[in-house]
Formats: sequence, structure tokens, C-alpha cells
Amino acid sequence: MAGEVIVRFPPSPTGYLHIGGARTAIFNWLFARKHKGKFILRIEDTDVERSTKESVEGILDGLRWLGLDWDEGPYFQSEFHQEHVDVAQRLLEEGKAYKCFCTKEELEKKRQMALKEKRSTVGYDGTCRNLTPEEVREREAKGLPYVIRFKVPKRSGKIGYDDKVLGRIEKDYSEIEDFVIVRSNGRPLYLLCNVVDDIRDRITHIIRGQDHMANTIRQILLYEALGATPPVFAHMPLTLDPKKRKISKRTHGEVVSVQFYREHGFLPWALVNFLVLLGWHTSDNREIFSKEELIEAFSLEGISKANAVFNFNPDDKEKVKKFFTDPKALSINAHYLRTIPVEELAGYVEKELRDAGLWDEAYKGERRDWFLKTIDLIRTRFHTLKDFIGPGRAYFSDEFEYDQKALKKNIHKHPELKELLPELGERLDSVDSWTLETTEEVVRAYCDEKGVKPGIIINGIRTVITGQLKGPGIFDCMVLIGKDRVVRRLKECGALYE
Repeated sequence: MAGEVIVRFPPSPTGYLHIGGARTAIFNWLFARKHKGKFILRIEDTDVERSTKESVEGILDGLRWLGLDWDEGPYFQSEFHQEHVDVAQRLLEEGKAYKCFCTKEELEKKRQMALKEKRSTVGYDGTCRNLTPEEVREREAKGLPYVIRFKVPKRSGKIGYDDKVLGRIEKDYSEIEDFVIVRSNGRPLYLLCNVVDDIRDRITHIIRGQDHMANTIRQILLYEALGATPPVFAHMPLTLDPKKRKISKRTHGEVVSVQFYREHGFLPWALVNFLVLLGWHTSDNREIFSKEELIEAFSLEGISKANAVFNFNPDDKEKVKKFFTDPKALSINAHYLRTIPVEELAGYVEKELRDAGLWDEAYKGERRDWFLKTIDLIRTRFHTLKDFIGPGRAYFSDEFEYDQKALKKNIHKHPELKELLPELGERLDSVDSWTLETTEEVVRAYCDEKGVKPGIIINGIRTVITGQLKGPGIFDCMVLIGKDRVVRRLKECGALYE
């Protein structure tokens, strides 16, 4: 690719970083890293009423957590207000824009008339386009408010661009109305500001959602008017819920925020891996990538034309209970929990334990080996980091909850265990060397002696000492939970029948 690739991510700080914005940032970041280019962060804070410092910090924090580092910025669009104003004035002076004094009431009346007459276009009819300088001064002298409109060239034929995702996109010049670039309060619109900023920042590629396509042709006209070469455009598919509604903060709430996934135990790269699959794929439909592998594999050609579906359904109460988000997202997160180096995982688990009041400084000292072995054992069935303080809590605390299904199936269904398990606890208490071999030997010998199926005893032990229905090998569990805790829990299991 000739020349340096420069892309940008321009979030509006009017709320948290949601997954749609995060996905846009990821695609741009990957493209920049793939081509050893620059990834610029630009905060588009010109919506003064809705932009907040808290939102800015939330966006920056979300990007950092995802591991999306930027090469320039963050720049703030508001800092370049005067440049935007100057460019609008330049377009006026060059006759490429004009002042429009039409009121909202007049414009609405014209629109209704156009609809009534079933005209092919109902846009602005150019009333003020050909006002003479004297007529403009006359209206200004009266203090009439005005907007500044861009003067779309009167040409035959079409204007278009080659979209890297959607192919050739064109529109007849005759179908493009003279559009507003500066409001009546003197503030330039996003449409103009974006182009001015992209020219200044030397942006070569714009990778954004298809919901921005309505602006693209008009922006190309602005590039042309300003004597600049338009960047390459690639419009990504939208992210929809199962009802085909666009994912949005207003409709779906916190479940579509990056912070939600951080707070619910996702690993950063697992979320990146999941989000990139919403609207992008490789020829072999591979789904799991390391950071280096994803950078190498990413291309604009892999972006799908079809909208992606985020399978979270807030109306399906049972599904929400089972899957608080897209099942594929949970599956990918579970994969990373199982496979990342245990030392790397340990840092994330430490934070969860600290936040839950379960951390022991010995886990960094004399019990480090035990800590690493424990999280390595129990992570195999977990989906999120929260599972270490949920289903995995029994390894770090004597205060843990019992799975009701486990109690019903493994304990209450077998009342004989009320006496058998405490007695087994007494036997285990006499074991001198607490190992896989010795614990298994005692348990199996006890089952033979009592004539009880090993499965009944083993499943009972599992539920009593971990609170769970399933898990890793029971003797591995016993060794890591430790002799004192195992023996005490077995001896006190009678309380589970009350």
C-alpha cells in the first residue's frame, strides 16, 4: 500500500464506550497495525450540551482496557473550532457556499408542498442560492438569522466512490440538495468539521459504520471543494440484536457497554476477539486469534456486507438468566480463561479476589504455588472471571453457596450420606500424607466397605466441599482444598439436610 496509512477513531463523549464504537475502534486499530500506520484518537466533543468529561474518561479507559493504544491524540474537535469557522468562511468567499435566510417554517411549508405535488426530490430548493450581494447585505442589516449552505455543483451525471466493503456507490448530482454546513448560531456542523479534521490529520482511510453512509457523498463534495483528495472509505455492517434493531445505548442499556463486560469478568482480548467477528471473517472462518495473528489476518476485504447479529435478547428471561450476553462471547471468553498462561490469568483472578474480600497475601508468597495450581485446575469449566468467586469460591473461603441442583441430586436424594460422609471425614482425618493417591485409596476403600457405589460418595463429596454439581477430578479438588477444610466440611455436612 503506497504511502503511510493513517486512520482515526472519533467517538462522541456523550456516554460510555459501547460495543459498536469499540468494534469500529478495533477495525481501525487492526488496519493501522497491519500496515504499520498510525491510529489517531479524536474526541468529537462539539455537542456541548451532551459531552461530558466523565464520558471522555470512560472512553479512554475502555480503549486502554481493550489494549487499543493510539499513536496520536486524544485530540478534541472543539479545540479546532476556529479552523472550522475559517474553512466555512473560505467556502463563502470562494462562492462554494452561501448564506441561507429561509426560516424553519418556510422550509417545512416547501417540503409539504413538494410532498403534495409528489416531486422526485423534497430537499432544499435553492431559494437563497442566487441572492445578490446586495440582497444578502439587506437581509443581514435586518438582523435575519441564517445558516451557511454548501453550493452543490450544477453538473449532469453522477458522483461516487469505491467503497472497500460495498463496492461502487454513486448518486446523481441532481438528487443532492444544498446542505447546511454552519448552524444559525455560527457553529459548524459535524459534516464540515469531520472533513476539516480528516484533512488536517492526513487521514487516508475511513472505516466506519454503514449508518454514516448518508454523509459520505456530501463529504466527498467538501473534499473536492477544499482541493483535497478524499480518503478511501470502508463502511462496516451494523450490529443488530436478534429483532434486527440497531444496537444502541438507548435501546439496550449497559449490556452493550464495554464497561459491562469488564465488570462481568471478561478478559480484554477475549472481548476484542469476539467483537471483531461481528461483521468480519477469514476465508476459513477461523474464530480464535492471538493479537499478532489477528493483526496479520485482518483485511478490509474480510468485512461482511451483511449486518451482524449480537445475540442478546433482553425479552427472553430464561436466556438472560443462562446467558447474560451473546453465547459466542461467553464461549470465546471461556476459551481464553482455559488457555492463557496461568501467570497471566493470576493477575486477573487476584483482582477478583481482592474486590470480593477473599485475597490472601500468602498467594503471592508461600502459597503462590498452591494459588497457581488451584486456578489452573478450576478454570477449565469457567466462563468468566466472576466464576472464580462464584463456583470457585469454596477454594478460597469457607463461606460459599451450594448449587441447589447439586444439593437435590447429590445430597438430598441420598439421605444415607448424612451419616456416611461425616464418617468418611473421620477416616480422612487420619491420613498422614494428603495426596491424590492416598485420598483416592481411602475413599474407594470406604465405598467397598460400605457397599455403596463410588459415584454416590464421590458426587456427595464434590457438592459438600465445593458446593457444585460438576467440576475437575474430585481427588484433585480434595488435595487443593486441603485436608482440614475437606475433613471439616464432610463432618459438618449434616446441616445440609436441615
